[in-house]
Amino acid sequence: MDWRSQGVLLSARRHGENAAIIDVFTPDYGRHAGVVRGGAGRKMAPLLQPGAQLDVSWRARLEGHLGAFTVEPVKSRAAAVMGDRKALAGLNALCGLLQFALAERDPHPELYDRTLLVFDLLGESDAWPLAYVQWELALLEELGFGLDLSSCAVTGSMQELIYVSPRTGRAVSRQGAGEWASRLLALPDCLRGVGDGRLDDVPEALATTGHFLTTWMAPQLGNKPVPTSRERLLEALGAISSP
Repeated sequence: MDWRSQGVLLSARRHGENAAIIDVFTPDYGRHAGVVRGGAGRKMAPLLQPGAQLDVSWRARLEGHLGAFTVEPVKSRAAAVMGDRKALAGLNALCGLLQFALAERDPHPELYDRTLLVFDLLGESDAWPLAYVQWELALLEELGFGLDLSSCAVTGSMQELIYVSPRTGRAVSRQGAGEWASRLLALPDCLRGVGDGRLDDVPEALATTGHFLTTWMAPQLGNKPVPTSRERLLEALGAISSP
């Protein structure tokens, strides 16, 4: 069994004396692991950093085996984020959530394209947190936990949608919320992809998507804890408006 593709590196860990086991997200073969011989050596280890774009060839005797990767670097993203605490937190959150949410060897080509978009914005554009918010929505949608933010669940109105029901994941308008407003989640414009894209709203938007990652997605994945890398991202973005 063998195949070749490009992918983004999610993690690498030492295996034996000089090898590494890497986890790569590819468009056609999903999240896929394999051994890189020499991957822990001085020549290869600096290339196998999370977020790196790689050309990978995988080979195994049987499809169910771990198999071995031969890798060639295509693009390193480490340099773009190393001097930016928030961008580095974003990169680690992306890698952590993909490993958390995706089953091995299950392709998600559309999510892959969205993921590359956010990776390429990290450290290059101040607007990357807005793209990251939309990426978390896409992750929920891709795995069957999509939110319906198009109209009010109570009145059917498309105006003044400022809340999300924590139970149904549907939008709720100011009028429709009534006395239940204090029990609803926030729906800032950046979560709906409208408005002027205020970075100040990103932490609030991620608090809302985080509710569904924790209460909807995690229980279906065996109650695995949401990666701590996402919590570190929230901590970093909480000060996004600070000088």
